[in-house]
Amino acid sequence: MTTQELIKLLEDFIHLPGENEVVEFKKAQNGFDTQKLGEYFSALSNEANLGQKEFAWLLFGIHDKTHAVLGSSYKPTRPSLDALKREIAEGTNCGITFTEIHEIIYQGKRVIMFQIPAAPKGIPTSYKGHYYGRDGESLVALSLHELESIRNQSQQPDWSAQIVKGATFDDLDSKAISIARSLYIAKNKKNAAEIAEWDDITFLNKAKLTIKGKITNAAIVLLGKEESEVLISPAVAKIRWILKDSQGTERDYEIKSCPFIISIEEIYQKIRNLKYRYINPEFRTLFPEEVDTYEPYVIREAINNAVAHQDYTLGGQINVVEYEDRLVFTNKGSFIPRTISNVLKDNAPEEVYRNPFLARAMVGLQMVDTIGSGIRKMFNFQRQRLFPLPDYTIERDRVQVTIIGKILNMEYANILAKKQDLSLVEIEALNRIQLNRSISDEEVSHLRKKKLIEGRKPNLFIAKPVAQQLDQKTAYSNNKGFEDSYYCDLILKALTEHGTLTKKEITELLWNKLPDVLSESQKHSKVRNLLTKLRKQDKIRNVSKGIHSDWFLNADNLNAI
Repeated sequence: MTTQELIKLLEDFIHLPGENEVVEFKKAQNGFDTQKLGEYFSALSNEANLGQKEFAWLLFGIHDKTHAVLGSSYKPTRPSLDALKREIAEGTNCGITFTEIHEIIYQGKRVIMFQIPAAPKGIPTSYKGHYYGRDGESLVALSLHELESIRNQSQQPDWSAQIVKGATFDDLDSKAISIARSLYIAKNKKNAAEIAEWDDITFLNKAKLTIKGKITNAAIVLLGKEESEVLISPAVAKIRWILKDSQGTERDYEIKSCPFIISIEEIYQKIRNLKYRYINPEFRTLFPEEVDTYEPYVIREAINNAVAHQDYTLGGQINVVEYEDRLVFTNKGSFIPRTISNVLKDNAPEEVYRNPFLARAMVGLQMVDTIGSGIRKMFNFQRQRLFPLPDYTIERDRVQVTIIGKILNMEYANILAKKQDLSLVEIEALNRIQLNRSISDEEVSHLRKKKLIEGRKPNLFIAKPVAQQLDQKTAYSNNKGFEDSYYCDLILKALTEHGTLTKKEITELLWNKLPDVLSESQKHSKVRNLLTKLRKQDKIRNVSKGIHSDWFLNADNLNAI
């Protein structure tokens, strides 16, 4: 939406006689509780669904009674707002979050417009396990009637189980059928002799790839001839492999189509799974261990999961991008388990699949594990190697998983090696901290209670007891930094020695002494806050603004240093 469109929409909302089920005003001039924000997200998302609206809106910086524009300083930077989108997604059952968070200046004041998508058909939106709705202007639990109204909404039929009109067994690849039969026999060894006697029609029905001898979309995707892909149009069945160098330049690529049961193996063979040598700190040896860069199971599971859970109706390709030290797998469609934490905590297969017919067929052919166990195995393989855990980026219609093929951070590897009492959920949260990704307030609280982390969001780091255990005292101190008094004394002593310093020179003085965990912009903010603190204490003064501003000691402090 353009700025003018947003302003027009805001004006329409302001002129409403009051709030309604899909428009909520909040003053939120300084801050707002994230838990409460998540509750409003759930409520407004559900009300939009029930009201057959595409979106609901939550507006910060507006008086909820008078609709006067007050302005808001909530989350003043774009990165902090973007991090909020990820945090809300982690708390919702559908993994959904704000469609967009708009910032506009209206009447000279900052207004934040949270655009909230309606709950998906058949799936009410919850936040941290609770379903919310609106009763007039009040936030309440979603009523049982409303909950069931959403759940009973008609669902899209399983695309993978739909019969392909006009398709015959001649549209299937004979080699692909033979491979499928071998995989099916391998899983059902006790009945191998009987299975071998089945004709193709019987086998494909038994393997749940066809329905009463009729060709399904799943059968075309897994077993169809390359030219048969046109039969499922406008759906797309393609896997693209891309090789990139250290600069991100594309060096090679290949695109594969049906039959996927063959194409998956061909894509797997394209990946250069070289040997990686490293000293595993768990074994306390001077001799390096040699392993495959990627555990083969992890590669296959990632590709097969992308195939099983791709939303083929969106028309996108499954992508496998190979870099020098990582693999990135991407498929279209939302992440059905909602969050990785849910998968790791529950340790149970999902009850809902995007392509149930296709997923069951792939499980029957031993192409994938049930979704919960397969992902857990991927995490455990990486943990055993002391490599970073699979990194999931989950969006509303896209899932991306990155597999790192080496130790990125020896400190982190040591944590994995020495703290065997850590659960996968805890390690996954620590992994996101290592990658500078957001974690929920609930996860922060849990890790603090276990004394694993310190700092404030988003600047979290390994806690002192852990750092001491791992002989990382220096790294801890570099992350934590010093008390403000230390930096203030440095500034005052330098001004005493030189008489005057520019802001740029003061920044250079402090830069390498500031906590390593701070970003460049945060370090600049820290210097600015220190100078402001000293000026308010009437210890220093400045005669101009900007990086070249001159700073002096006040006369009363010349003899105090």
